[in-house]
Amino acid sequence: MGLTKQAKTLNKTQVALLLAMLDRTRYPARNRVIALLSLKAGLRAKEIANLSWDMVLEPDGALATSMHLRNSASKGKSGRIIPLNKELRAALQDLRLRKCSGKYVITTERSDKFCAQAMVNLFSAWFNKLGLQGCSSHSGRRTFITNAARKISTVGGSLRDVQMLAGHSALTTTQRYIETDALAQTKIVDII
Repeated sequence: MGLTKQAKTLNKTQVALLLAMLDRTRYPARNRVIALLSLKAGLRAKEIANLSWDMVLEPDGALATSMHLRNSASKGKSGRIIPLNKELRAALQDLRLRKCSGKYVITTERSDKFCAQAMVNLFSAWFNKLGLQGCSSHSGRRTFITNAARKISTVGGSLRDVQMLAGHSALTTTQRYIETDALAQTKIVDII
């Protein structure tokens, strides 16, 4: 596969820098949820903007253990069920305690819903502030998919499971998201 212009993935240090910076923003709880929805659930900017509380709550109003992302909130027919990462679940719980009303998880001062382009612009501003070149709203999604692909076999899963979490209709699409690792390639060649 040739080199293409894709959003860069984030390493652990860059993720920590992003989350620390977001803790110092005007809306730290909301912004943390936005970042974690990308990094820990692999959501697209459009999906983050369209995520409603009923997709993450049980019928009794308690926070669910999985997100039920509907097709209407996603790209095409890529709605899916995504188990909630512990850190993301805690951030959602914190945000819910701070904000009691509204249909959508992510809101602004002036609107009860974010638009997808505003979400893209927000990520761009964050990465520019951190000086992270080549990063975009898709960086968290690529990071999530790459990390999931690298670890899925340790829990008995396969790339098809990563494909389902990403909401891709073709495995080849998922494979294009996965960042290669030159060190891992060197190690595997040495043990063959």
